[in-house]
Amino acid sequence: MGKTNVITAKVSSKGQIVIPVDLRKQMNLNNGDKVSITQVNGELLIKKMPSGLEWQNLINQIPNEQVNIDNNGNYDAEESPNFDKWMKEE
Repeated sequence: MGKTNVITAKVSSKGQIVIPVDLRKQMNLNNGDKVSITQVNGELLIKKMPSGLEWQNLINQIPNEQVNIDNNGNYDAEESPNFDKWMKEE
């Protein structure tokens, strides 16, 4: 896990919490961005959700070519070089 940055914030009467500007900048959180909130062992984990543009950029990285996979799960790397490269990425 990365660097831990602990802050203290108050919960408003409406249940709102202000995320300090430094953390918003570090996480590239902007007005209108969506976050997921997960309860894990009595703690809240807040994660930024990918925007539509970020999803589109991820999708654009997926190889788009015809891949023929035989009954044994094998394919020809020369016929599908982008797929082969993608399959070997870590």
